[in-house]
Amino acid sequence: MEFLNEIQTTVFWVGLWQIILVNIVLSGDNAVVIALAARSLPPRQQKQAVFWGAGAAVIMRIILTIIAVEMLKWPWLKLIGAVLLLWIAVKLLLPEDGDGDDVESSDNLWAAIKTILIADLVMSLDNVIAVAAAAKGSISLLVLGLAISIPLVIFAATMLMKVMDRFPIIITIGAGLLGWVSGDMAATDPVVKAWVDAHAAWLHWAAPAAGAIFVIVTGRWLAARAKKKEQVVDLA
Repeated sequence: MEFLNEIQTTVFWVGLWQIILVNIVLSGDNAVVIALAARSLPPRQQKQAVFWGAGAAVIMRIILTIIAVEMLKWPWLKLIGAVLLLWIAVKLLLPEDGDGDDVESSDNLWAAIKTILIADLVMSLDNVIAVAAAAKGSISLLVLGLAISIPLVIFAATMLMKVMDRFPIIITIGAGLLGWVSGDMAATDPVVKAWVDAHAAWLHWAAPAAGAIFVIVTGRWLAARAKKKEQVVDLA
């Protein structure tokens, strides 16, 4: 009954779309890891490695994110998470240093599954924090959002990567959304929420907007600097 009431609210659907978009944007690297880890297997075993490895990673991700949702109710953790999420969002706009060649492939099915699981665990911190923040304490919203978005990442990874390469604006929108979520986290931390509600309710939209603007401006500036530096090195 509580779930039926929840899905009738605008907040629920906005949060659901945020979780799906954030998870798709941030899971590009995870999808590449899955492909690289299974690349040396026979075709039939490749499908099995992707299915079982990604399935185990999904379960692990949901458990970690539920834990993160509960932890974000503690004082100060949302403020700390907001700062971390800002950096994650800015990094999303920076040129990549590598292409994943350091991911070890395997000709053994179980070894490939283990590689996928370990790599996903190491790389999932950004996803866990961002999705937990977008869920805003709703476990049903969290599970539904992950259930929809993770299969999209697993079974349409190649297409998603091509679309993002062709339309880089998707990455910028995703980074801006992370900045928005970060600002919202900061304004709703238990340490400041009561004061904000009473004296500065405008921060509930101003902080997210400032977070989105900060991420896009800072990310593009750092990306331009990195590109300029790379050109200087190439000329030298």
